[in-house]
Amino acid sequence: MADVPVVLALLLVAAAATAAVAVRDPARQALVLAVLGLALAVLFTVLQAPDVGLSQLAVGSALTPLLILLSVRKVRRRGQHKGGGR
Repeated sequence: MADVPVVLALLLVAAAATAAVAVRDPARQALVLAVLGLALAVLFTVLQAPDVGLSQLAVGSALTPLLILLSVRKVRRRGQHKGGGR
């Protein structure tokens, strides 16, 4: 019975990781990366490592995607000012 949550969490992590690789738009990749971080936090919690899960939640689900989104925004703005951006 204890294996069912672990298997479900692993499937969620695998699906989120596959989606992160398959998405082409960097802004959407950052959002999928946040979902992947959340799935990893759930997996760590199910594996009885709540301290690692909380760290993953803070860094992998919040901070890293936020920094990526801010970087993408800045790069897109810089491209628009030069006139040759996408």
